[in-house]
Amino acid sequence: MGTGGRMRIEDWFLTNEERHNPATRLEPWSTGNDVRPLVHGATYFAELKACLDSLDKDDLLLFADWRGDPDERLTPDGPTIGRAMADAAGRGALVRGLIWRSHLDWLRFSASENRHLGEDIEASGGQALLDMRTKPGGSHHQKFVILRHDRDPSADVAFLGGIDLCHSRRDDARHEGDPQSAPMPKVYGPRPPWHDVQVAIKGPAVAQVEQVFCERWEDPAPETRAPLRRLRDHLGHLDDAPALPCPGPPPPPAGHHNVQLLRTYPARRRSYPFAPDGERSIAHAYRKVLGRARSLVYLEDQYLWSTDVIEPFAEALEREPGLRMIVIVPRHPDQDGWLAGPASLIGRTDALGRLQDAGGDRVAIYDLENRQGTPVYVHAKVCVVDDIWATVGSDNVNLRSWTYDSELSCAVLDEHEDPRPPYGALRFARELRLTLMSEHLDLDVSPVPSDSGAFGASAALGASAASGPSGASGASAASGPSGASAAADAFGGFGADELCDPVEAFEAFAESAARLESWHEGGEKGPRPPGRLRPHPSPRLSWMQKLMALPLYRFAVDPDGRPPSLRRSRGF
Repeated sequence: MGTGGRMRIEDWFLTNEERHNPATRLEPWSTGNDVRPLVHGATYFAELKACLDSLDKDDLLLFADWRGDPDERLTPDGPTIGRAMADAAGRGALVRGLIWRSHLDWLRFSASENRHLGEDIEASGGQALLDMRTKPGGSHHQKFVILRHDRDPSADVAFLGGIDLCHSRRDDARHEGDPQSAPMPKVYGPRPPWHDVQVAIKGPAVAQVEQVFCERWEDPAPETRAPLRRLRDHLGHLDDAPALPCPGPPPPPAGHHNVQLLRTYPARRRSYPFAPDGERSIAHAYRKVLGRARSLVYLEDQYLWSTDVIEPFAEALEREPGLRMIVIVPRHPDQDGWLAGPASLIGRTDALGRLQDAGGDRVAIYDLENRQGTPVYVHAKVCVVDDIWATVGSDNVNLRSWTYDSELSCAVLDEHEDPRPPYGALRFARELRLTLMSEHLDLDVSPVPSDSGAFGASAALGASAASGPSGASGASAASGPSGASAAADAFGGFGADELCDPVEAFEAFAESAARLESWHEGGEKGPRPPGRLRPHPSPRLSWMQKLMALPLYRFAVDPDGRPPSLRRSRGF
């Protein structure tokens, strides 16, 4: 906080110089925005459908994605993603997309699905490029959608975060999985439960997200260097990149959130014009913010790999004896082969060991399960530091996301303080953390009074279950009689407001996880305790598994995209 209790934005956000990429046209940050978390794919898809339905002649739809399944339904009754975008183009909207070309399907990626989505958009009069302008073995992992309105700029919105436009993502607070599932290890069942987060942004930051798209679209490098693929794209009109219309002025102010866009681009031999030496502003932002952490780091992440990436978290724990850290990760990796499975666990083993050496019992690692006891796959990429700075994006905490793939994240600083003690927290960051923690504890979420209208963070959790197939109104409805009311009883009337205190929140998670773990170990006798948290077991690998899997981990699973000088110094 600055003098007179007023926060200085530059204490938490990167300055232009700290981004270390003078070639970009992005502003350091924008003010006057309204950012709303959309917890769960069902929430995001329902809202995206409504926004797509509103597009008309001369409006603009831009999107970038890692995977796209054109037949994925946006709501239980449709339409599909492909149909909704095609209909927008049919009404006269300009549709442009950037889809990662992807690796071979037998590697469980999405080459054919991404091509089909591109072809569907091309057939409707839009253009979608299959973009392979990455390092070898890298991916375009950014996931964002921009909708701009020719006649009503106040309706402009950008969505970004961790949710792809594809199968398995349309889950809700009940975590019963998307009926249209993607291949996953059998332990997750036929409909893998899926936990994820996106944000909806209104205000001037929408123009900044559009700038990210424009920089990639205007990259003069060919989308692929493979001759046969280039020929196929040319015959299918998937290499047609007409000039984008000149961007209009930024949308008008819409709220009181400061937004900074953070990115990763690798350092490539054929460099990006907008990032000649790559960009690692996600890494720089984490390192800056963790240098200020004092009370609680709350992290939800798909991977959590690499000791180089974990080091600033560990240093913060060693520096601040009162700092606590809560981490939510998947119980099992998304690859279960005899080699791919161990390769996915090597980096996590080292990372968790380093964190616990640094913080001891002030570090708690959990995974999630649904009411049926099926593990929930955690795909969210969320971090909240001291209830002040919050980020939601496509990036995971690993070297691949911080140095090798393209990534996009949205960091938020609210101009309004939260009125509840401990004082000094900012409303957006605290409400995002409470929303997520309350769901994991099966607690009701009571919104803090807000003047930000529908874009208050507390609304996100209740909306998520309501948008599911059964129309349940919130996580407590989804949990049944032993849900929120039982959770409150189990915690002696404990409610979401008590989670404001970092120590009480840390202890509430520990108690809930211990209660559920004891129930499982006791043969699951009696009613299942409320909550979805399980203590995350330390990965165990034999020396032979480590020996066999280490090369795959280093060169394919979590490669290092830093220039040689930074690799040697272990800097970013």
